[in-house]
Amino acid sequence: MPHIFLIHGFEGSPNGGWRPWLMAELAKMEVYACALAMPSPSRPRVREWVQEIARHVTRLPKKEPVYLVGHSLGVPAILRYLEKAKPKNVRGLVLVSGPLARTGRKAIDAFLPKRVDGARILKYVRDIVVIHGDNDAIVPLADGQALAEVLQAPLLVIKNGAHLNGSAGFRELPACLTALQGMLAKNAAS
Repeated sequence: MPHIFLIHGFEGSPNGGWRPWLMAELAKMEVYACALAMPSPSRPRVREWVQEIARHVTRLPKKEPVYLVGHSLGVPAILRYLEKAKPKNVRGLVLVSGPLARTGRKAIDAFLPKRVDGARILKYVRDIVVIHGDNDAIVPLADGQALAEVLQAPLLVIKNGAHLNGSAGFRELPACLTALQGMLAKNAAS
């Protein structure tokens, strides 16, 4: 059975924005989805977030496919997890509004890898989709473009998407669901 873990961003929560909607849609498909409560979201620490992701992924049998969905700071948290782990069961990633360039904010910049090793990540993960708002004032579209390029992933640009969070009015994110459906279909066929 596929397991989908959603990782929120800085000052986020498991039940914010479009995460509850996505979990409900996946439940209709009888797919297990869980939005993780990341430790200290207002004072995040890379090691703690990576450990939390690892705790959920590694407890599953290696044959159980895992998909990770990150929003904002959840994206570099996933990348840092993949930097350390050699996951046998992570099949896909959906990376939404993720920062890549330094911001000058210590809490955020600590999460950003010095360099994203796309080749290493692609060794372990089969499918990746990057989603970004065209007018994101928090994380520039250029970050999404650079991430998509280094991961050789399609970039889905949401018109007037801003940061694709609840504050921007996003209680649903159909592009994320569609990306996951495609990944799940590929996994079922193989």
